[in-house]
Amino acid sequence: MEFRPYYMCKEWANKGHEVLIVGGSYSHLRKQQPRCDTEVIDGVSYSWVKLNQYNGNGIGRILSMGLFVSKLGINYKKYLNGFVPDIVIASSTYPLDIYPAHKIAKHFGAKLIYEVHDLWPLSPIELGGYSPNHPFIRVMQKAEDDCYRCVDAVVSMLPKSESHMKERGLADGKFFCVPNGIVLDDWKNPMPISEPHLSILSDLHDKGKFVVGFAGAHGIANSLYAAIDTVYSLKDENVVFVLVGTGPEKEKLIEYTKQKQIENVVFLPAVNKKMIPSLLKLMDVLYIGLQKQSLFRFGISPNKLFDYMMAGKPVVQAIDAGNNIVEEAHCGLYAEPDNIEDIRKAILQLKTMSVEKRERLGRNGKEYVLRNHTYGILAQNFLNVMENLVKH
Repeated sequence: MEFRPYYMCKEWANKGHEVLIVGGSYSHLRKQQPRCDTEVIDGVSYSWVKLNQYNGNGIGRILSMGLFVSKLGINYKKYLNGFVPDIVIASSTYPLDIYPAHKIAKHFGAKLIYEVHDLWPLSPIELGGYSPNHPFIRVMQKAEDDCYRCVDAVVSMLPKSESHMKERGLADGKFFCVPNGIVLDDWKNPMPISEPHLSILSDLHDKGKFVVGFAGAHGIANSLYAAIDTVYSLKDENVVFVLVGTGPEKEKLIEYTKQKQIENVVFLPAVNKKMIPSLLKLMDVLYIGLQKQSLFRFGISPNKLFDYMMAGKPVVQAIDAGNNIVEEAHCGLYAEPDNIEDIRKAILQLKTMSVEKRERLGRNGKEYVLRNHTYGILAQNFLNVMENLVKH
């Protein structure tokens, strides 16, 4: 389920480079765990460090982090198995892997890159309510500071995070932003959408409904209660909200709509990832929302948004962040997160817009993604950083 390293490495391998991903043998986010110590998937080599199984974000996960870092640091030659790197990329969600990565880079005389997915320990502090003085947070803070002190470059998915990194010790000229994106091949020959999705969505369109779509995880952070309440207020405007996917909040959301007798909200099962292009094209407008969080001041790069834009559909973005991708691409409308009246206004504005104008917004989004957010382009941008480091 960790797709970005796979997509990047696949592109680099296609360009003739040797790549190796060293990862943990267990993650609570995976649908399927590795079944062997090493394997090759589509030209990408993997070496797995044996870890404990755990549930969620408790003590078991902390133990897993410690095991990965210590086992890799002690036995890195075993896990590299003859692989000699020119570049070492530390790319975990948490910063502790900088220690074995630094050790490997030093041994081989390789350049060291720290790839930032999320800002730790700020994420557990601001999202999880941890105290900055908590022992776990203090360990993470030292690791983050060590990252910025010892790396040759930082590649961040968060476009507005450079100032924070400089405050923690990153030198000028070492920050590069390479965001998330889409795999172009997934959109060239998408898998046709299956039942019941096809019949339900076709029936809604036949009845003249204006379909607002959401596809992805149903969690508290996705601000879906506000979206449901908004669409309920539009029941007399022929607006329907279709949610596709699964997640920890889905059953509660279904119960919520039953209790409020909301009939213009439809829940559908998750679909195969390869069906997403076919699914999204059956919507009129697509909704993405996140609850207000101060952490988003450093910017966002949600994969879901790039899928929405690639589908050529207008987007309602109810996310308050340091960057506004929908505004940059001119592909939809911004609404204040959890503000029912603001989201309602955005949906109605798109609904009353001419089909031609909506299609133009959709084309804007698709063209923006094709220019900036395909993995072919992103992998080359990352490769440019690496090649410049090796030259110097």
